[in-house]
Amino acid sequence: MASYELSSTLARFLDKHLCFPLLEFLQDKGVYNEEDIMRAKIALLQNTNMVDFAMDIHKELYQTDEVPATMMERRTEVVNRLRSLQKAVDPIIGCLSNSNVIRNFRHDRAFNLQFLKEEFDIGPEQIEALYQFSKFQFDCGNYSMASELLQAYKPLCTTSERNMSVQWGKLAADTLTQNYEAATEALLRLRESLDNQSFATPLMQLQQRTWLMHWSLHVFWNTESGKNALIDLFLQPAYMSAITINAQHLLRYLAAAVVVNRKRRNVLRELIKVIQQESYEYSDPITQFLECLFVHYDFDGAQQKLIECESVIEHDYFLTAIKSEFLESARLFIFETYCRIHQCINIDMLSERLNMDKEAAEKWIANLILSARLNAKIDSKAGTVVMGMQSSSMQESLAEKAKQLSVRTFTLANAVVGAPATKA
Repeated sequence: MASYELSSTLARFLDKHLCFPLLEFLQDKGVYNEEDIMRAKIALLQNTNMVDFAMDIHKELYQTDEVPATMMERRTEVVNRLRSLQKAVDPIIGCLSNSNVIRNFRHDRAFNLQFLKEEFDIGPEQIEALYQFSKFQFDCGNYSMASELLQAYKPLCTTSERNMSVQWGKLAADTLTQNYEAATEALLRLRESLDNQSFATPLMQLQQRTWLMHWSLHVFWNTESGKNALIDLFLQPAYMSAITINAQHLLRYLAAAVVVNRKRRNVLRELIKVIQQESYEYSDPITQFLECLFVHYDFDGAQQKLIECESVIEHDYFLTAIKSEFLESARLFIFETYCRIHQCINIDMLSERLNMDKEAAEKWIANLILSARLNAKIDSKAGTVVMGMQSSSMQESLAEKAKQLSVRTFTLANAVVGAPATKA
């Protein structure tokens, strides 16, 4: 399934720090050669301040206690830069640590700057140093501190471009500290800013929406309501345009979210239309499963794709946690679709379609009939599932309701006719 592994594709739209969890996952799964993964980690770390981490990986990779001179030089640069920034930001950090100072801040950022200058002699140089220090800490892997520093810097940021940079940094820092509640809030604010910004060109907005959807995968697949939020975001016209133009591979995650979210079956038709439209650019076993089942009604093909889906999901960093949930929902899709076409179903044949043994399939169907209150029964002797006539029972129900409505109408009409007239 290496041909369906998306990490290298996703990495083009992610901050380098957001790529580390993917590399760790691939290393644990053994998808690629471990030495290649370690080399990729070192390459990823080259432009960060995580020099000690890079040194440790280098030592492990080459089984040596020595490191290249370039790494030692880089470490010296990082340490010197840290000392310089620390000295520059100490006054403003001390000031912003005072709750009384924060209480005096307003939404007017120009006022905040003037207040700091008049009361504490803190000017633009120290404020710029605060931003650079937060960025430096982020590049060192101190994501929690970076998030706090960026939060302190936000009331002092006066340009739209810098404000966008702060929001991207806050989202990444909160995501990497696994503070998904804060990351969700940062994601919503950033989306609002992207959709309402006036200084960005249409091309820039398209690119930023593409980045946002990729970064959101870290948040949505780690929160309870994330799958629902992912569907809402990805199906927005502006974001769907970004998918079809820049990132057709994101259809995998949209498809997976719809399959496991039974309450969002209403978007299935729209999703399948997009999958068909973009199949010449991108397809994988997950999108192909939906095509086989709902476009071609190819149950043998859907069965084969479901087997492939299991391996794809197991080796996908974002989807691996929902493997059992996905397979259960996919089997339900197969069962429901098959039942719409056939009235009497052989359990042996159905167990093959569901990739289950006969006994497990019979138990699964029995539980489904009970939980979903399906008009169906299992004939164990014949080894079949017999579907009830759903349409006739529905007709009977409608006829009964119509009959009751006629009686109530007749009663009301008599009451109105027999009522005494009122004077004006």
